[in-house]
Amino acid sequence: MADIIHAASRFQGEVFSRDSALYERLAREGQSPHALVIACADSRVAPEHLTQARPGEIFVTRNAGNIVPPFAQMNGGVSSAIEYAVVALGVTDIVVCGHSCCGAMKALRNPASLEPMPNVAAWLKHGTAAQRIVCEAYPADMDEDEAVKALALENVRVQIDHLRTHPSVAAKLARGELRLHGWYFEIETGRILALDGDANEFLPIMGDDAPVAVAPAPRASTLSVAAE
Repeated sequence: MADIIHAASRFQGEVFSRDSALYERLAREGQSPHALVIACADSRVAPEHLTQARPGEIFVTRNAGNIVPPFAQMNGGVSSAIEYAVVALGVTDIVVCGHSCCGAMKALRNPASLEPMPNVAAWLKHGTAAQRIVCEAYPADMDEDEAVKALALENVRVQIDHLRTHPSVAAKLARGELRLHGWYFEIETGRILALDGDANEFLPIMGDDAPVAVAPAPRASTLSVAAE
C-alpha cells in the first residue's frame, strides 16, 4: 500500500502536469468515450493499459468474470453502466473482455472453492451456460488449463448474448449505431483475440482492424411488405 500512496502523491506533479490541458478540457466539456469495456476485475487486466487509452477515451466497468447479467436480472452496477454508456454517452462499441488464467473461470470449474464466498458463487451463476457448453460440447479429455481457457472463451460469448437482452443495446443494434466485441487477453503472451461473429471463432487482432462479434443490424421497414 505504501507504493500506491507514494505513486498517488506523485500524480499531480509528474503525471497530471504533462496532461493538464487534457484534464482541463475534460473537466470543462465532460466525457465523450466511444467505447464501453466490460472487463474482469483481475488486477492483471487493465483495459486502459491494454488499449493504450488516454483519459476520456473509454468507459470501463469491471467485475469478477467480466459478467453481464441478463436484463431480467438488471439490478446492479453493470446493468447501470451499460445503460448509461449507451443512452447518455452514446458509445458506438461495447467490448466484453475475458482473459487467461482467470480465477473466476477456475472457480466455475470447482464450485466447492466458492463455499466460503456465497456472493461470488451467486454472481458467477451468470456464467453457468458457458460451463455447461464446455462440459457437454468440448472433448472430455482436455487438461484443466485447456478447459479453463475454453470456459473463458465461451463465457465471453455467453456474456455477449446477455448483453443483447438489454433494451438500450438491442435498440442501438437495430438502428445500426452499435457494435459488440468479444476479446480474450492472453496474459502470458500479450496477445488479444477477438471474436469473429461471422466465422464463429476467436482470431488475433492485427493492425488497426479487429473482428466484430455482433455487427450493427439496421432494420429494414416491414410496413410496406405488411400492407401488400
